[in-house]
Amino acid sequence: MAENRQPDAPGTAHRSTVRSLLRLWPYARAVRRRLATSVTAAVLAMLSVLGVPIVLGRIVDGPLARRDLAGLWPLVGLLLLLGLVEAGLFYTRRVVLARPLAGLETAMRGDLFAKLQRLPVSFHERWGSGQLLSRATADMYTMRLFLAFPLVFLIVNSVMFLAGTVVMFTQDWRLALIVVLPAPPLFVLTRRFESGYSGASRLAQDRNGDLATVVEESVLGIRVLKAFGRHRSMHERFRAQSRLLRRTELHKAHLLANLWAVIVGLPEIALGCALAVGAYLVAHDQLSAGSLVAFLSTALALRWPVESLGWLLAYANEAATATDRFFEVLDEPEEEDPGTATGLGATPDGIRLTGVRFRYPDAPDGTPDLLRGIDLHVRSGETMALVGATGSGKTTLTALLPRLYEATGGTITLDGRDIRDLPRERLRELVAVAFEEPTLFSATVRENVLMGAPGAGEDRLRSALATAQAGFVDKLPAGADTEVGEQGLSLSGGQRQRLALARAVVGDPAFLVLDDPLSALDVHTEALVERALREVLAGTTALVVAHRPSTVLLADRVAVLADGRIEAVGTHQELLRTSTRYRELMTGEAALIPEGSTSR
Repeated sequence: MAENRQPDAPGTAHRSTVRSLLRLWPYARAVRRRLATSVTAAVLAMLSVLGVPIVLGRIVDGPLARRDLAGLWPLVGLLLLLGLVEAGLFYTRRVVLARPLAGLETAMRGDLFAKLQRLPVSFHERWGSGQLLSRATADMYTMRLFLAFPLVFLIVNSVMFLAGTVVMFTQDWRLALIVVLPAPPLFVLTRRFESGYSGASRLAQDRNGDLATVVEESVLGIRVLKAFGRHRSMHERFRAQSRLLRRTELHKAHLLANLWAVIVGLPEIALGCALAVGAYLVAHDQLSAGSLVAFLSTALALRWPVESLGWLLAYANEAATATDRFFEVLDEPEEEDPGTATGLGATPDGIRLTGVRFRYPDAPDGTPDLLRGIDLHVRSGETMALVGATGSGKTTLTALLPRLYEATGGTITLDGRDIRDLPRERLRELVAVAFEEPTLFSATVRENVLMGAPGAGEDRLRSALATAQAGFVDKLPAGADTEVGEQGLSLSGGQRQRLALARAVVGDPAFLVLDDPLSALDVHTEALVERALREVLAGTTALVVAHRPSTVLLADRVAVLADGRIEAVGTHQELLRTSTRYRELMTGEAALIPEGSTSR
């Protein structure tokens, strides 16, 4: 199976973590007051912690030194009060942010999903579904958690460290110098760590998306895997992708472990040195025991802000990477839609293609266009069958009508109106499509069919089901309200195709595009559908991709597509007499003709 990947991720060597995270501000602005309240509460809570060493110093030098138990209890009560204040402030911090950040995550996920719906089909063909899924789930959680905890404590711990440093210098500047001595090398180390961790974090999140793609493909293709006994090969593919992800995560853990060892080790060494010097000063009556206790307690209170630095920086990088991945999708250019017309032309001219050319955006340089100048006219009220060898571009041509792809040259008109003059939303109301591979959603039969005509009533639904010969719907457990399951796998291929056909005709479209709509039906059902479909086709202008004579016979005329051009147009009987290629296609002899042959 070919793995569908997103385009190469932008390099992270020169990426700024701060610049990436600042892109969250338009979303965070909505909760800025709550965020400020949370930060303030956390700062006050941490500052209350710094009051504890001061009180301890007074206890040691005061009541304990004088053996004054009566004077001890007020100071003990003050310690208890500081503890209660700290707990209350931390509780406030969490309560204030929980609900708004959940709403922020919902808004971001909604914007991402809306963007995915607006992006062209070519974008979705380039990006793996697992990559998009991981951006909509894991990355969103990472960004929300960063705003809720690491962002707050990057600010709080910075304030705590600065305030604690000031307190230590007021207590004893000699010991304070020893404790802050590791700060410069730690700063240099964290800068180097950030540059290395950014790349590892991006690679891990991309590989997590690849793993999600493998899981999704295996679940959706479980029937194929079981039918061909390929579950072991898929399992090996999953294990290989898991090993890649594991290797990247271990590399991240190795980087973080090295950082953490230094971040924890250097301050501990400095604290030990400060303790030794402080004990010497106390022994020589240059420092009181209470002052030493207060200083060491303050230094110990700063252990968390320093030791958490590695984790906070690591999570900030994770969040920056998640932010980059989120905005990679939001920054994707959408197709321009300058159309302002609201209706078709005044002349019932049907579908007209003039000099239409097309090549896929990712086609290799130097290769010819897939469609090289299509000239075709489907008259108003006419049904035109489109036939051609496999790979000739029939499906691609039909996708140009609703502008799922944009033609790279030429014009397409509907009743004289250039389709580029119509907004896509309006165009797709006029042109209904039934694809060769029917796609159903995890919804009821009713919801799937009425996607073709939102707001249509029961009569329209029943009429469309009758046209598609989908009487099996009434035998389902809940009739039209039965959930069909993901991809409609609870139904047979023929049943899915009939529901897709009902979806195409339920809106009584002005133009109908059917891509081999009867390929999955048995002969008896095919005949019934054809009979009902003739009534629908009689009242619309239709282009039908056909591979079998029975489908061709639904059409008034037939167009033969070969070598990127329309080679012949005529009725079925005319083309049987005049076109060798058409006869080959209808009799199956085309499979014996070398690809690229232009025999007539």
